[in-house]
Amino acid sequence: MTDPFTSDGAKAPPKPFTVEGGHRKIRSFVLRQGRFTPAQQRAFDELWPRFGLDYTARPRDFDAIFGRRAERVMEIGFGNGEALRYATQHDPARDMIGIEVHAPGVGRLLNALAADDAHNVRVYHHDAVEVLEHEIADASLAEIRIYFPDPWHKKRHNKRRLLQPGLAALLTRKLRSGGRLHLATDWHDYAEQMWDVLDATPGLRNRAGPRGYVERPDWRPQTHFETRGQKLGHGVWDLLYDRD
Repeated sequence: MTDPFTSDGAKAPPKPFTVEGGHRKIRSFVLRQGRFTPAQQRAFDELWPRFGLDYTARPRDFDAIFGRRAERVMEIGFGNGEALRYATQHDPARDMIGIEVHAPGVGRLLNALAADDAHNVRVYHHDAVEVLEHEIADASLAEIRIYFPDPWHKKRHNKRRLLQPGLAALLTRKLRSGGRLHLATDWHDYAEQMWDVLDATPGLRNRAGPRGYVERPDWRPQTHFETRGQKLGHGVWDLLYDRD
């Protein structure tokens, strides 16, 4: 796979933080082209040691990383980091772990976290499936969040969607008993697929009942894009699942 961050003269992120190609049973992402600005490059250069986690393929001791024992919340595919930053600011009693493969979004969040002087957050720039499989202990997460994953709305591309049975089983395994899985999408067709997969996943219970959804919880901020879409009549579906 070619590196998409070097087109149009855009500077690529540091090599250690890129995602390597290879064969995987499940794939959590497809890299898209994006502009990597000098400010985002500086964020990787200067702030990664403070907020970043290099993928090591070995189990992590998060108590040592955060310097405390606390509940852990993971957001997969945090984009520009708006929701993860909000969670870090408004839920200081818990530790946040973010995963994103889009380098410009990671760089933007690093700068925002530094401006906030955040202490309860760490981020990966890597494939979420590999992180979950090799670095996150089973039954160790209090919550997993996946907000507005790529809908791949053309029918022939539906197989590329993140929410598939294999990933659902992996997410369930990483949640502790009583933990929560929270997903949001603005594509009803994708919500239907999420229900198909998650309602049938052993160990998960839809809080709103089979094929149910809830109003946006207060811990998920409403984005500018979401607000604009709702003004145009687009729907948003928040799905909450509890781990048995």
